Amino acid sequence: MDKLLDIINEILETKGEEKIASLTDEMSLRDHIGLDSLDLAELTAVIEAEFGIDVFESGIVNTIGEVVTKLELTQ
Repeated sequence: MDKLLDIINEILETKGEEKIASLTDEMSLRDHIGLDSLDLAELTAVIEAEFGIDVFESGIVNTIGEVVTKLELTQ
């Protein structure tokens, strides 16, 4: 989950937002972290480049836990 935190913090930093210290499975990508549609597209692209998986391929992913589950399924 550390790499995912790094990716999200890079996106937040690009937006001029404060970085977050940690992630929990329950955190909403939109509501808790504040990612918008463009940010989610960037997140998808970076995760796909880094891990070789499109986390949104089979539908909407709303929480950190859902992203982590999809990443774990590829390992």
